[in-house]
Formats: sequence, structure tokens, C-alpha cells
Amino acid sequence: MQSPGIPPSLAGDEMQRDMDLIRELLLKLEALPMCQGGIVDITPDAEEVAVSGYDFDQIDYHLTQIRKSGFIDEGGSRPMVGIGFRGLTPAGHDFLDSVRDPETWAKTKNVAAGTGGFTIPLVKRPRQGVR
Repeated sequence: MQSPGIPPSLAGDEMQRDMDLIRELLLKLEALPMCQGGIVDITPDAEEVAVSGYDFDQIDYHLTQIRKSGFIDEGGSRPMVGIGFRGLTPAGHDFLDSVRDPETWAKTKNVAAGTGGFTIPLVKRPRQGVR
């Protein structure tokens, strides 16, 4: 049970991973205009990562999952809330390339759902046969 007044991300309640949100956040991060070598701290309430239908805690959790998955280069910045961002890593680019096309993404989700769930490697794998 969540403690009163403590956001879910701080209370230890587990959130469900939402692959649609991870995809959407990565697309937004990739589109950020960045200077070579520049680093920005991005908070979950930043306009650059706002996704309709998702709240601060959901975006915060998923930005953390993106960081933990090795999809972004933080450039040594570790803000207390949100992420440091210098750019996508090669793994981030590879993942995003595998789910970028909306039609392929929809097919990939159907294949993944048929296997009983999502994992990041699984999401990348079915794409090869869903064109």
C-alpha cells in the first residue's frame, strides 16, 4: 500500500513497463536539437518529453528504464530527478530503428503479445519477420 503523500515512484510501488511510452520517449529524445558535446538535464515534466495521457511519475519511471537499458548517453550528468542526456547510444538507435515505423510497431506489438509479454530483445527480434 502506498504511503499517503508519497508519489508512487518514491513509495516503492512497482509500475508496469509501457513499451509504447518507451518508444514515444525515445522518439522525442532523438528529435531534440543537440549541440555536439552538449548535455541537458531533462525532468519528467519537461515539455520536450510530455506525452499525452501519461503523468509525471510514469514519465519519470520510463526515463529511468530507458537509462537503465543503456539507450541514452548521460554524459556524466545524474540529476536527482529525470535524466542527463547527451544523445542516444548505439543500442538506443538500434532499438528505435527497430520500432520507428508505426505499422511495423503495431505488428511487432501483436507478435509480442502473442508470446505472452514484452522484453526489449523480444521487441527487436519479431520486427525482422513482420514487414
